[in-house]
Amino acid sequence: MKKSLAVSSALLLAISLTLSACGGNNGNNGSESKGSNASSAPSGKIDELTIAFPGTSPQDLKLVEDEINKITEQKIQAKVRLTSISGGEWVQQTNLMLTSNEKLDLMFVSGALYNSMVSKEQLVPLDELLDKYGEGIKSAVGEDYLSAAKVNNKIFAVPSVRDMAAYYGITMRKDLVDKYGIDTASIKTLDDLDGVLKTIKDGEGFAPLIPSGAGQTYLDNYLFYDRLGDGIGVLPGYDNGLKVVNLYETQEYKDLLTRLRDWYQKGYIMKDAGTNKTTPWELIKSNKGFAYIAGMKPGFAEQESQAAGTPLVAIELLPSVAMTSTVTGAMWGIPVNTKLEDKAVQFLNLMYSDKAIVNLLDWGIEGKHYVKSQDGENVIDYPQGVDATTTGYNMPYGWMFGNQFLSYVMKGNDPAIWSKTEEFNKAANRSKAMGFGFDPTPVKTEYAAVSNVITQYKMPLETGSVDPEKVLPEFISKLKAAGIDKIIAEKQKQLDAWARANSVQ
Repeated sequence: MKKSLAVSSALLLAISLTLSACGGNNGNNGSESKGSNASSAPSGKIDELTIAFPGTSPQDLKLVEDEINKITEQKIQAKVRLTSISGGEWVQQTNLMLTSNEKLDLMFVSGALYNSMVSKEQLVPLDELLDKYGEGIKSAVGEDYLSAAKVNNKIFAVPSVRDMAAYYGITMRKDLVDKYGIDTASIKTLDDLDGVLKTIKDGEGFAPLIPSGAGQTYLDNYLFYDRLGDGIGVLPGYDNGLKVVNLYETQEYKDLLTRLRDWYQKGYIMKDAGTNKTTPWELIKSNKGFAYIAGMKPGFAEQESQAAGTPLVAIELLPSVAMTSTVTGAMWGIPVNTKLEDKAVQFLNLMYSDKAIVNLLDWGIEGKHYVKSQDGENVIDYPQGVDATTTGYNMPYGWMFGNQFLSYVMKGNDPAIWSKTEEFNKAANRSKAMGFGFDPTPVKTEYAAVSNVITQYKMPLETGSVDPEKVLPEFISKLKAAGIDKIIAEKQKQLDAWARANSVQ
């Protein structure tokens, strides 16, 4: 997957899908789905499932849908109607569909909205359905990561299989690394970047450190703590004895702001970083940037190199960690609107266990939208005369559609990317609070007020644009006046209850 939800790049919804994609397959090379309890031939009524997801609607979506239905009518006696909704309209449109009881049987669920949807009783509990029809889902996701999606000890949505963790580091242009003889092996912490940034600034004349995305600060992808969903009350070191603290009052946060201010004053940071609307790849392509801090995963450097159009190198600064947010960033749930719960979870099971279904969703139809490559059994390429901009089916959302590990890999990417990602997931550290989700409903008034204060101060502080010695105390004071201590107390209360219920000490 290209930057993943755990960490990379594709859609920017109101729900922040920062992932991209790398997977795909054909419509007649499927593995037998597990746990579907389906017969091998259609008998009786064929049900229709309405499936909604955020993204663009490619020209050949209906053709791909027809190929998928050839499989599903045989396997689960159902056909699907794929409904794509633009990222900017996703929240509004799905809310309307849910509140008006419009037909909707299966939908993408963002971790940013998950707890709210559960509290509004918009999603069907899945535990019994997974036991009955979801063997393929349970096998693909694994108990550890599946449990991270529990709310009140029940599963209401299933995480897609992709990078479930992230590590944080610095991405740099290889041409300039080579030009100035920068020893990347010696870069272990932010302290080691001062000399590197000075070298590039002095030699190239531009501010070397650019934001990792439009509207993002320099600290958005440098998480030395578990955000516990929203960053309003965090868990330093992903543990901290399960004691929730105000990030903005910690010494670590102040030290980072001081460093950013120093870099800003030395010209290492873009002067307009606080208002930047340009992607890091565009800045690099136009020779206006050298490096950016990012959340990473296996294959990240190759993925970003393709996006930037020039080779990049990625250096780890913080070790990989799995948190609730990295697991639940992209999920699938069954809305309460449905009258086809059984069929919906059976199709969902195919998205996690059937190679043909996965690759139809990811890549389209073999021979028309992609062809097998000679570079490996799992590698594909575009047909002659076709590329990503001209194909009739460009859906770079492999991280979204079920089990990305069943997806083909487009030529130019690492053929072993999925096995490496699977090992990455298994080896990642776990936050002590992985699986905890905060419900802000009891403090919704304070939550809105604090969120407004953060919106006002976070960007200028975390881009070095203002002096933290003067502005940080003002920020903290306004947070307290808005009620942040009450929110943190409520989050601590919920975390304690979650820890007791899950025997976490």
